[in-house]
Amino acid sequence: MNNNDILIRLRYALSIKKPDLIKIFAFGGLTVDEVMLNRMLAKQEKETPRDQHLTMQELEMFMNGLIISQRGHKKDTQGQVIKPTLDMTDEASINNVVLKKLKIAMSYTSDDYQSFFDSAGIEVSNSELSAVLRRPDHRNYKAAGDRYVRNILKGMTLQYRPQATSEDKLVKKSASHIKKADING
Repeated sequence: MNNNDILIRLRYALSIKKPDLIKIFAFGGLTVDEVMLNRMLAKQEKETPRDQHLTMQELEMFMNGLIISQRGHKKDTQGQVIKPTLDMTDEASINNVVLKKLKIAMSYTSDDYQSFFDSAGIEVSNSELSAVLRRPDHRNYKAAGDRYVRNILKGMTLQYRPQATSEDKLVKKSASHIKKADING
C-alpha cells in the first residue's frame, strides 16, 4: 500500500473535500497548494516506491493535522502548544503510526476498530490489535502490515458510505465525519 493510497482512502472514507485537506495539512505544519495536492491524490503504480507522490513525513503531517482539526492543539500544563511529534522513523512504522493517529484523531476505541474489521470481513483478536497499537519499544509490539490499514479504511468506508443496492435505489449517505467548525475556525 502506497502512502498516497492511505490518504486517498482516508479522504474517501471520511468525505473530506480538497479545501479541507489543504487546511488539515496546514494544521500539521505543511503548506500544500492545489497542484501539490493533486499530485498527492494521483493513483500510483504498484511497482513505484511507496513514497513517490507522498512522503512519509508529509503523510504524518497530514495525520497530525487531522488530530488538531478534530481535537485541537495539545497543550502543556502552562497552556503552551506542544508541537506534534513525527513518529514515522522507517517504512515498517508507517502503518502503526497511521492506526494510532487515526484512533486519536477520530476518538475511536478498540471496539470501533473491531467493528471496522468486522465490516471489512476479517477477524482480528483484541490482543493482536493491542500489539499493533503499542509503542515500538514495548515487548509485545507488532509491526502492522498493510492489511490492517487497508481493512480499517475499507470498514470505515463501508460504515460511513454505504453503497445503494440496485433493488433499493437508495440515496447514498455521505455526511461528512469531519467537524466543519474545527476546520473552518
